[in-house]
Amino acid sequence: MSWIANAGREFVALFIDDGSLALLSLLWLVVCGFLLPHLGVSDGWLGGALFIGLVAILAESTLRAARRKRDASRMTPF
Repeated sequence: MSWIANAGREFVALFIDDGSLALLSLLWLVVCGFLLPHLGVSDGWLGGALFIGLVAILAESTLRAARRKRDASRMTPF
């Protein structure tokens, strides 16, 4: 039965490498789609807000991955 769980995790990992990137992107899409129009943000600014937010999320995820890789390389004895 555990092989089914492992296969499921591997299948999800094919599409979602960084869970926080996927989650934050979905949350930002919800904010831009539902919350910002109710706050009175004009339609012309929604596309820009969506773009800027997704770029910021991607940049944060990239920096976090680079930091993890750098820290992992420091731990090797060679």
